[in-house]
Amino acid sequence: MLATNLLDTTLGYVSEPVDPSLDLYEEIERLKREKNAILLAHYYQEPAIQDIADYIGDSLGLSRRAAETDADIIVFAGVHFMAETAKILNPEKKVLLPDLNAGCSLADACPADAFAAFKARYPGHLVVSYINCSAETKALSDIICTSSNAEHIIRQIPEDQPIIFAPDRNLGRFLMKQTGRDMVLWDGVCIVHETFSEEKLVRLKMRHPEAPVLAHPECEEAVLRHADFVGSTSQIRRFAREDPRDTFIVATEEGILHQMQKDSPH
Repeated sequence: MLATNLLDTTLGYVSEPVDPSLDLYEEIERLKREKNAILLAHYYQEPAIQDIADYIGDSLGLSRRAAETDADIIVFAGVHFMAETAKILNPEKKVLLPDLNAGCSLADACPADAFAAFKARYPGHLVVSYINCSAETKALSDIICTSSNAEHIIRQIPEDQPIIFAPDRNLGRFLMKQTGRDMVLWDGVCIVHETFSEEKLVRLKMRHPEAPVLAHPECEEAVLRHADFVGSTSQIRRFAREDPRDTFIVATEEGILHQMQKDSPH
């Protein structure tokens, strides 16, 4: 009740002074033990958050860990749709989102009412939605995928079954190219991955010709066509860990670099 009373609805979180004598790392660990809580963090979080998390991963890995945990409380250092997914998988557990205003541009670009009207225009279509969408949009979908398993899922759908893919058009276009399937795409994008510039990428490649380009499939086709590897954040991290080269050009949110540098300090 205290936290509710102190919540600043404009900020989306409790904004109160913190005792400067506290060791925040120790205090967080104490609270986790006391409340039987687990802290899940996406790769896109800042390094300090990643370093205190019990598990760091992409959407697929975080969803699996949320489903497996025996903790009473799941603290999700991520955005709304991630916390919603954890709650869907753990309806009996308490799921806390530290910042209630932590949204995702991609999820926000696919409001459920507009998507329902869009879906109604294509009767008979199977709806495959990327996990980066709201719970309401998930409820309008037949299948939920992640960037890790989307291609596998699309390949399992009978070829005569028409498909709507939402909400990311860039991921949808990539899947169409990979699978040869024609799909109806919702016109949504991630503003972070939209900002990557083909021109700047080419300049980086000229400066580091030996460095492979690792890109997330939410990037525009103009960026993806220069990529040596396209995959989810976990797949990008694994590629860099297993590849013998020591320099990589990474086209996704910079938070993943923290774990990549820890994996390969050289």
